[in-house]
Amino acid sequence: MTHTPPTAAGGLTIFFPAYNDAGTIPSLVICAVMTARELTDDFEVVVVNDGSRDGTGQVLEELSRMCPALRVATHPQNRGYGAALRTGFASATKEFVFYTDGDAQYDPRELADLWACMTPDVDLVNGYKMSRSDPLHRIIIGRLYHHTVKLLFGLRVRDVDCDFRLMRRSIFERVHLEKSSGVICLELMKKVQDAGCRIVETPVHHFHRAYGTSQFFNFPRIARTLVDIAKLWTALVWRKTHQDAATHPVPPPDPRPGPVTKRTEERS
Repeated sequence: MTHTPPTAAGGLTIFFPAYNDAGTIPSLVICAVMTARELTDDFEVVVVNDGSRDGTGQVLEELSRMCPALRVATHPQNRGYGAALRTGFASATKEFVFYTDGDAQYDPRELADLWACMTPDVDLVNGYKMSRSDPLHRIIIGRLYHHTVKLLFGLRVRDVDCDFRLMRRSIFERVHLEKSSGVICLELMKKVQDAGCRIVETPVHHFHRAYGTSQFFNFPRIARTLVDIAKLWTALVWRKTHQDAATHPVPPPDPRPGPVTKRTEERS
């Protein structure tokens, strides 16, 4: 099936934040390249290796030798999911930017559905999970989190926590991200909504984790997340610090992004 690009000009950056994802990242990169070729001739694939302690770095080094479209950004130490996303956004060079996680709980081929929704008047296409393929306790916690933050932050999207998004890179002229933890997704959606960007949503599938373990579902990390949410609510809802300036410049590359080259450069 041939997909019409959303605009006559403008390429596509696909990036994956990866932390201990050696077992899944090769198939994701290959699938991303195959999908991108159906959408546009101008694309790149970026993987942000966030200080992985397994064989992710070695796998990416080998994969980059075989895949000219792949660039790898490396954090020498794990700096958190939000830091990995910020490095990915800063590394993107194309007009449209898509990201999803490196643990393969989403199918990159469904990017085509988001691409079809990216009409000229749309700034961000947000996927939402048809159903969540996780253990029961994660489903319950996920639903509580989703409904709580939607109420607290006045969000209008169906799924705040679905990391399957396509956006115009130009939105970062108005939106500047600061968080290094997993609450960056909440920060992103709140700031994009408050900046007046048009958001549309489309359903996507969610799959069981086939490799590795979640970095989020332990009590110390949940406690830190609750503190981060409280700080974010104070800044964005109470003080509205992100609205003090009318515009924001495109964020510069992360000050410590690690090497970025053609060959090699929590989910939370």
